[in-house]
Amino acid sequence: MRDWKTLQARLSDHGYVASDELAMALHIAMTLGRPLLLEGAAGVGKTEVARTLAAVEDTQLIRLQCYEGLDAAQAIYEWNYQRQLLAIRAASEDGQTGAAVEKRIFSEDFLLERPLLKAIRQPKPPVLLIDEIDRADEEFEAYLLEILSDFQITVPELGTIAAVTRPFVILTSNATRDLSDALRRRCIYAHVDYPDRATELAILEKRHPGIEARLAGQIVGFVQSIRREELEKTPGVAEMLDFAAALSGLGINDLTDDPQVLQATLATLLKTQADRAAVPPEVAAKFAGKAA
Repeated sequence: MRDWKTLQARLSDHGYVASDELAMALHIAMTLGRPLLLEGAAGVGKTEVARTLAAVEDTQLIRLQCYEGLDAAQAIYEWNYQRQLLAIRAASEDGQTGAAVEKRIFSEDFLLERPLLKAIRQPKPPVLLIDEIDRADEEFEAYLLEILSDFQITVPELGTIAAVTRPFVILTSNATRDLSDALRRRCIYAHVDYPDRATELAILEKRHPGIEARLAGQIVGFVQSIRREELEKTPGVAEMLDFAAALSGLGINDLTDDPQVLQATLATLLKTQADRAAVPPEVAAKFAGKAA
């Protein structure tokens, strides 16, 4: 790619409106072959960056969803124990024992690739998404740093497996815990925030090109008003798009037309009972009036 503006335009062509800061950080990461760490609240579009980049590059998206207790077996590789047991039983029945059987069952035929190993063995560089790295334990970061440093994985029974190609690596974090300094130093960094009004309008127009301009302005204004409330789960861009789709499907052309329908469509934006209670009909009507 020639420059970051070209990348920004190509992302836009595939439906992702990236800020200048984000497009520049992604361009630098790709140019230098470094991982990109995207940090920000849930729902701001961090994961979508990886999906869109895979579409732009016409390559595979390989995703590792992180969680507490994630270890190497789930993230890197593990052995197919059931097949190994069957092979040992078959070998025993044939009178085979010892090193030959061991060598056979610890071969590529019995190796199960998990996302990190799979990502470095693709003939065409994939996009490797390590999603919500802050949910994984600190111990897992040590495994990850080895891979991100050398792009190779050591399997004791097979030796070192070097990368066929280097994947484009994107890590996301909702900042639920502090990440290690070592991991941060390894990455290019960008903070992704909720979009401003102009950017969110552009996103809405990209995803729902047929929407009437006045209604689009009302939707974005309404959602951004809700985000300023103290909520348990602030609605993100995906929820805004669901809200717009619900309104379009119901034939709503103005948010102030039917307060009852408007309140019902809040099911797309507010995902807990406490949040629904925080935006009663009179508050929703007030926000709709201001957005109009």
